[in-house]
Amino acid sequence: MNKFGQLLRKAVVKEKLESLVAEMIERRIYLGEALGEFEKRFIQTALVKTRGNQTKAAKVLGVHRNTLNRKIAQHKLNGHG
Repeated sequence: MNKFGQLLRKAVVKEKLESLVAEMIERRIYLGEALGEFEKRFIQTALVKTRGNQTKAAKVLGVHRNTLNRKIAQHKLNGHG
């Protein structure tokens, strides 16, 4: 994908995120709860996309593997996607 396409996709994602945040605020979902759920789902999705390979998932997420392991335990995930 070219640079323009990447920028366009990012803009679309940001717009969706803004809409979601507005809806969450209206429903009185607090920041801590939202961040925790977002992080959990972000990790779950990375694990699914990497077929449970934690090293690859950590790279996709931009975190150290030890950090990913700690987050998997914190969110009580099975670590296999």
